[in-house]
Amino acid sequence: MKRPRSWRLTAVALAGALAVFGCTGTEQPSGPTVAGMIDYLDFGDFGGGSNPQANYNPYLEGTNLGAVGYVFEPLVVFDNYNCIPKPWLASEYAWTDPRTLRFTLRDGVTWNDGQPFTAEDVAFSFNLIKEHRALDTKGVWRYLRSVVATDPRTVTMTFAEPGASAFTLVTDVRIVPKHIWSTVADPVTFTNAENPVGTGPFTVKSFNPQQLTIARNPGYWQADKVKVEEIRFHKADGGGQIDQLKLSRGEYDHNAMFVPDIKKAYVDRDPEFNHYWYPPGGTISLYLNLTRAPFDDVAFRRALTTAVNRPEIADKAQLGYVTPASQSGLVVPGQAGWLPSDIPNQGVIGYDPAKADAALTAAGYPKDAQGRRLGKDGKPIEFTFKVPGSWTDWVQAAKIVVENLTALGFRVDLQTPTPEAYEADRAIGSYDALFGVHGGSCNMFRNFQEPLASDQSAPIGQKAASNFVRWTDPRTDQLIAQLRVATDEAAQKAAVAELARIMMDQVPMIPLWYGAKWFQYRTKKAVGWPNEKNPYAAPSDNLLIITNLRPAGS
Repeated sequence: MKRPRSWRLTAVALAGALAVFGCTGTEQPSGPTVAGMIDYLDFGDFGGGSNPQANYNPYLEGTNLGAVGYVFEPLVVFDNYNCIPKPWLASEYAWTDPRTLRFTLRDGVTWNDGQPFTAEDVAFSFNLIKEHRALDTKGVWRYLRSVVATDPRTVTMTFAEPGASAFTLVTDVRIVPKHIWSTVADPVTFTNAENPVGTGPFTVKSFNPQQLTIARNPGYWQADKVKVEEIRFHKADGGGQIDQLKLSRGEYDHNAMFVPDIKKAYVDRDPEFNHYWYPPGGTISLYLNLTRAPFDDVAFRRALTTAVNRPEIADKAQLGYVTPASQSGLVVPGQAGWLPSDIPNQGVIGYDPAKADAALTAAGYPKDAQGRRLGKDGKPIEFTFKVPGSWTDWVQAAKIVVENLTALGFRVDLQTPTPEAYEADRAIGSYDALFGVHGGSCNMFRNFQEPLASDQSAPIGQKAASNFVRWTDPRTDQLIAQLRVATDEAAQKAAVAELARIMMDQVPMIPLWYGAKWFQYRTKKAVGWPNEKNPYAAPSDNLLIITNLRPAGS
């Protein structure tokens, strides 16, 4: 539940998934271009820190390199923009009951050493991370009871409890070959550095601390969709300035980094080919301590939904790179299909201080002759607003919020503690107002359970797990419980729709803006990148992207 550290850390987070956010090193000559193919693409950083070592163990997520996402594949790939699951190594799947999930594996898949891919490989991979829990970085064995190959093309997963809420986790586990990994003495320390064997579209060609090159796998099960012969990842410079310069000169075909004034620094340098798309990620909301007056009054909270100038925050504090957030708690437009159809403007609430003023007065919070907003006890309303002082974009956003609330007669004391002090106060409920981050994933259960479920809260003075506003509502808990066990989409959408209504009507928190997912791409060599007009994937969905690229002009 920590902030996605807008500019810098979002790029670092993406490096693990798509492994692209910077570039150094020199372009190498390539061989002859094959007709209908892209000879090579230059991507940015490949992970591994400042002194990377060859590591292609897909379960060592903190130290492995970016090639992993192209060598190893999961059973199902999610389009993380629209939250649509795409069968991948599994051609289909079905819940036979709330605790049993059956996968039918795709025919014709082989490992890149020519060996056939079977259900035994899947069962082995899951039981490997069960036996060596340090490799279970997704925590799937908190939910699973067993994973067995019931025939060469069928895998059955049994969950200890109804498993719908763990679907996005278990389907994202990368599968490794049993015939290789069954002979590994210590999988926890195994770096898999020599010719890693996977089912994915690429193999590792070469590596040095400055460049990682992966080559197209001609035996890939959907090789006809892979039009790129090589991807060359380049190690990022520490400060990012060299990376930004190289990006502006067109030395990357794709990158994912924060760039000040992206239009001037990048797009305007070559507007025909240089493009960017910054889709929304997690929601940054105004958290109010619901155990304190007047924040415990739903009429007060509803009035505040029109009190904050979200577009100004997006334009000034976030440099125009983000969009105002939906009050529903969902990330729109990608997740708009989960919203009730009668919620206007996808739940995004406009800035209307006059409406907020009238609503506050009607709710019993008038102004006095000096323009001070009064509580129901007749005293001026004063409260603190805590924002980490080193998170400069959040501080700028907070100043806009304070300005908006001051104009309505509130006295707000903006405090800028250290991040550690902010997180400690947030956890124990020692605050009046602050910013918090929630949602943004395709696991709808977690999107609502973490910020809203009462079992994620705690009494004031004790650490809450993730429900930092201390929202407690039996109907919310009931809907989250339904969502936890719902295996069919209709039941899931019904629960999410009502939870979205609770967000709209009861206002447990006030969403303000979305974090940005950085994504720059160049169309001189390759077209087919996801973008605002064709958002078929999120920037981190590397398998979906690489199977949609095609040569420019084709």
